[in-house]
Amino acid sequence: MPEAVGKLQLKSSFKTTQTIRPLYTGGKVAISPDENLLITTVGDSVIVTDIHNGNNVFHLSGDSELITTFAITPDGNQIITSSRSLVVKIWDLKTGLIKKSFKAHEAPIIVMDIDPTSSLVATGSADSTVKVWDIDENNQWTLISGADDCNIRVWDLQDRKCVAVLKSHVSMIRGLDMSNDGRFLISGSRDKVVNIWDFNKKVLLKTFPIFEIIETLGVLQPNTTISNTEEDFEGELFYTGGDKGIIRIWDFQTGKLIKTQEPEKNTKHVISDIIYLRKSNLLTAITSDQNILFYHINSGLRRVKQIIGYNDEIIDLAYVGKGETHLAIATNTEQINLYNIKSFDFNIIYGHTDIVICLDKSYDGTVLVSGSKDHTARIWNIDVDNENLDHRVKCLGICIGHTAAIGTVAFSKKSLKFCLTGSQDRTIKYWDLSYLDDQSKPDENFRPRALYTNKAHDKDINSIAVAPNDMIFATGSQDKSVKIWSINDGKLLGTCSGHKRGVWSVQFSPVDKTIVTSSGDKTIKIWSTTDFTCLKTFEGHTNTVLKASFLTSGTQLMSCGSDGLLKLWTIKSNECVATLDNHTEKIWALTVRKDENVVVSGGADSLINLWEDCTTEEMEKRVKEEEEQILKEQDLANYLLKKDYKNAITLTMSLNQPFRLLNLFTEILNGRTEGDTSITGSESIDNIITNLSKDDLEQLLKYIRDWNTNAKHFRTAQTILHVILKTFSSEKLLEINGIKELLDGLLPYTERHYQRLDRMITDSFLVDYTLHSMNIIDTLHMDISDNED
Repeated sequence: MPEAVGKLQLKSSFKTTQTIRPLYTGGKVAISPDENLLITTVGDSVIVTDIHNGNNVFHLSGDSELITTFAITPDGNQIITSSRSLVVKIWDLKTGLIKKSFKAHEAPIIVMDIDPTSSLVATGSADSTVKVWDIDENNQWTLISGADDCNIRVWDLQDRKCVAVLKSHVSMIRGLDMSNDGRFLISGSRDKVVNIWDFNKKVLLKTFPIFEIIETLGVLQPNTTISNTEEDFEGELFYTGGDKGIIRIWDFQTGKLIKTQEPEKNTKHVISDIIYLRKSNLLTAITSDQNILFYHINSGLRRVKQIIGYNDEIIDLAYVGKGETHLAIATNTEQINLYNIKSFDFNIIYGHTDIVICLDKSYDGTVLVSGSKDHTARIWNIDVDNENLDHRVKCLGICIGHTAAIGTVAFSKKSLKFCLTGSQDRTIKYWDLSYLDDQSKPDENFRPRALYTNKAHDKDINSIAVAPNDMIFATGSQDKSVKIWSINDGKLLGTCSGHKRGVWSVQFSPVDKTIVTSSGDKTIKIWSTTDFTCLKTFEGHTNTVLKASFLTSGTQLMSCGSDGLLKLWTIKSNECVATLDNHTEKIWALTVRKDENVVVSGGADSLINLWEDCTTEEMEKRVKEEEEQILKEQDLANYLLKKDYKNAITLTMSLNQPFRLLNLFTEILNGRTEGDTSITGSESIDNIITNLSKDDLEQLLKYIRDWNTNAKHFRTAQTILHVILKTFSSEKLLEINGIKELLDGLLPYTERHYQRLDRMITDSFLVDYTLHSMNIIDTLHMDISDNED
């Protein structure tokens, strides 16, 4: 271990500078008419987000019941929400405040829509009824509804009656829209067909087979052009989305398929809704895995933007990009999420066919390796600065050979020559990646070679780490052991034994020949890589320690665990110098930025926290406070010298020095002159106490309560208490926070001292004060009891 730290400043404080929270947990999604706001549901709340920068505009808190649906008025001024509590709320989108709330149905509202004038809202409920509410002014409108009875109904809202029932579908109606001229109605159902109806005659004109369970559809605006189509076409178009997870555009007149979105690789999601953004000519797909995908219509349904609504459990994290501007996130799904820390920009990396478990990056952040339950590891080229969304991430090869899930991966620390994988099949593999140095990089069809495979442990391998010099590597396993290996030939060099439960993480020191390990036995250990002995053990977590990383050039550690806490340790002293708490569940992921000023943690609570080192800031703040304290102390000495008791008392209370204040009051009381009519011995002191603010009065009463417990200070305490009880009304005293507890602390000692004084009859005026105090305190207790009743 290093003896001298030199000019290295040990870290002692971290603060959260950014928290990436769930944005969408399922249900309805809407985008404001000006296309600037994204409105989503998270549990019982509605979140309004700036779609361009990700800033939270409003958090519309619910009533502890899940939001079932909502709608935004076409003028963009109001949001109407409904929840399982059956209450409908109308929110002002400019202020985020509730304008009105009412109960609408006898069962939860499932669907909701608002007319083009923003005056009427139609609600469809699980109670089999549709209701129309006037939220602004009276109008005459026609309403069209579809239900799980497979029928479409047309309602005359003026006469409040159903004027037509359209029957043809044989499954639940999932989409309705009107042609641009209002002559035709289009309907889509889970029976995999789309129907075109003559709306005036209320008759079926055409049926188009879609060969997909339809969840949503809509009509595009006139004269919409789409590039990369096989032939020109005229007339209206409509779009569909459903269980195939792709957007398709069709000819309204013929039912011919015009354009299909390029499928995302190895996806299993369903499109639950599509939002048509007319202004920017985008179709926004809402997927069953809580992602929001934007496709540009004119450019042939090319994906131009992604918003990740819900990260699920954060399993692993890695900084990527040359400037470490992005985070690669493994989130208990088949995809890897790529998040731009500085802007509201996402990429979803598709490719794996099962949950991604682990990530690691190359030394320069341009290549990422991922391990998955699909038994493969994938190599990815990361070009975060590429303006073309499709070219930011490219698969450069798939490592195939393990027979079970890959639980850990590790990249070379100095080059792009190799990576290591560890699997539940209990083997480690060394993969030759020297081909990455070639300028003409391969695609995902390339299969890197495994130069050697070793059976490493008797149970699952949880962690692999490569030494800074690329000469050795370490593995940690559920079999409680840590092993050190030679990189060149995979030869076992030694075993570190001592943990009492499985080892969850291993990492090499950046400066010493040591490794740090964390375990299910709630400890962190530092081991020598030369003689494989345990050098230090750190205890403090109350549950499994899942990750531990070196900080401050190897002189400190940051750890995280199943207790939801991060802990900062100083190695030399074995001291935990800080505990960071902003997670509610176990913390699986921990990564450190190269400059070691930012630590990122991710947990099972779906939160990602960025913790920034604020040690220097805290030290400067502490020095400033100490300087201010010295100046105040000097001012206080000057006030006392000048007998400026008003400022002296105020300053003493601000410095929170009750004993010094007690001495000040005692000195004044002892200096009382004969014939003085004041209570404290000074008229000015009486006035100062009389004019105390509510907060200062509360603080002074706490001081008196403490002084009152000591017989030596009883006389002073009772005198000051008498001033307060004589000059402040009971109504004023009852406004003080915790007055009941304060009085409970005062009364027993006041009674005891009164009995003692009454027997001795040595200080008649103090006996009177004490009796008076007791009577007032009793009265106040009665007032408190009356208020509580």
